Amino acid sequence: MSIDSLNIVKDTITLVGQKEELLDAVKPENVKDNIVESVSKMTNIVEKLLAWIIDSIPVMIQAFLVLTVGIFLIRLVVKIVKRRFEKRNVDLSLRGFLMSIIKFILYTMLILTIIQTLGFQTTAILGALSGLVLAAGLALQGSLSNFAGGVLILLFRPFEVGDYIENASGTEGTVEKIDLLYTTLTNAQGIKVFSPNGALANSVIRNFSKISNRRFEYVIGIAYEDNIKVAREVILNNDERVIKQPAPEVFVNELADSSVNLTIRAWAEKSQYWSARNGLQEEIKVALDNAGINIPYPQQEMRIISDSDLEK
Repeated sequence: MSIDSLNIVKDTITLVGQKEELLDAVKPENVKDNIVESVSKMTNIVEKLLAWIIDSIPVMIQAFLVLTVGIFLIRLVVKIVKRRFEKRNVDLSLRGFLMSIIKFILYTMLILTIIQTLGFQTTAILGALSGLVLAAGLALQGSLSNFAGGVLILLFRPFEVGDYIENASGTEGTVEKIDLLYTTLTNAQGIKVFSPNGALANSVIRNFSKISNRRFEYVIGIAYEDNIKVAREVILNNDERVIKQPAPEVFVNELADSSVNLTIRAWAEKSQYWSARNGLQEEIKVALDNAGINIPYPQQEMRIISDSDLEK
């Protein structure tokens, strides 16, 4: 007998065996047994699940009570701490930073208590968390830098809540809150700006609230025909917003193409700086007009030469 014939016989025997198995599987008694066995397995699983749920109900209720009471106690502790800060007149910058740390610690303790109440081993969880914290620390180096920057800001106090500041990148505004990672500013347009503490701590900061007076400066051009002394007398003449010491200055800064440029420097109190800076330009313009002093503007003179002019 050839090899092909042997393979055909083997395939035939295999098909016959599979056919017999299929017929046995579809027999009513076998189908019934399979259904009963599947139903029995599902019933056992459901019974175990229901038993676990029933057994876990007291623990879940206990965990829910711990969560409710814990949140209530945390809020109570936060209110008490805030009142103590207010009574002791703790600096506003330090209040927000310390409150953020206190809330983080309290909520972490609450979560660990709930986990322990549910029956999990907190030691194993803490071990796993320590590894996660290490991995997160390596991945979130910028956040750690921001946290360290917040600590440095509170230690050295280059600015406080309520100060108007500007950093080297041009971000400016009034400090509203100093948190763990970010400092909240409100700029002149009323927009909230969240600046990372790390960038602020490592940046050049200009604090406009640490000074009592601020200087503003204008450059105004007058015509060459006008009298410089008269212009100097009418500029900043007896304005209450301009302080006397340091005395205001008006001097010739440049002899430009079409004007004599005068530089005006004057000081105003911090509270009246914007009012003086924004309002005095109009007053200076009116005073120069009343004194008959012109503020020139660039002009171009055009001459047309005809062919007859060229022939001459």
